[in-house]
Amino acid sequence: MLMWRGIPFDSPLYEIDPSRGIEYRDCEAIVAFFLIKNDIKHLLPEGLEPYSTPAQGGIWIAHYRFSTVGEYYEYLTVIQVRDLNGELGYYIPYIYVTNDAALAAGRELAGAPKKLAKIELYREYDIIQGILERPSGKRLVTFTMKPNSRVLGEFINSVLPKPVPLFSVRHIPPIKGKGGVTQLIKWFADINIHNDSEGERVIFTGPASITYDSPSVIDPVHKIEIQEILLSIYIQFDMKLNIMDIVKEY
Repeated sequence: MLMWRGIPFDSPLYEIDPSRGIEYRDCEAIVAFFLIKNDIKHLLPEGLEPYSTPAQGGIWIAHYRFSTVGEYYEYLTVIQVRDLNGELGYYIPYIYVTNDAALAAGRELAGAPKKLAKIELYREYDIIQGILERPSGKRLVTFTMKPNSRVLGEFINSVLPKPVPLFSVRHIPPIKGKGGVTQLIKWFADINIHNDSEGERVIFTGPASITYDSPSVIDPVHKIEIQEILLSIYIQFDMKLNIMDIVKEY
């Protein structure tokens, strides 16, 4: 069977069946979609441009209780973009995880710019809160929401299509001018939202706030300035991640 394997070859950090990608079960996440206040074109690679004016973005904080690269937490910031064919997708300028296998697989296969960080997602009272710290104690982001009503209608399908197209840049630096590669990779997240015992999707909305608590020049997630939160959701789901194509080589 063909497998994507990490190194070292006799004890790889990850092993992934490319026909199935990375599989996830029993997950939960809080997600916010928002208008971006500032000009972020300089953060986008050649071949992508903002999908709308003003540009829109999002923040996702998730707990993956089981995956084929292990259990972990994840934080990511996305910018809604269009590719050269005018198709919608999400470019990922910043992404953090708590698991080394997830970090290596994401970087090596899809070019996702993953770093290790402290990420938490927890409940207190009627509130769900996610945090990002790097290093521990250096609070970069606090995302708090109160899920108090069901998401009705099909609006969610427009912001989270099935599958969700994702873009990132895979870069391997050259050695003495040889062997380098820089590629725009298109991959996807196929999200299957759980149904409850009544057959309704487990997806709730409610008021939310996001703060950049302590800006960092090392991890400048605050560069995506939030003008207005359009929608915040809490979801329970399963998911598959896999590669679509190499869109462009630079």
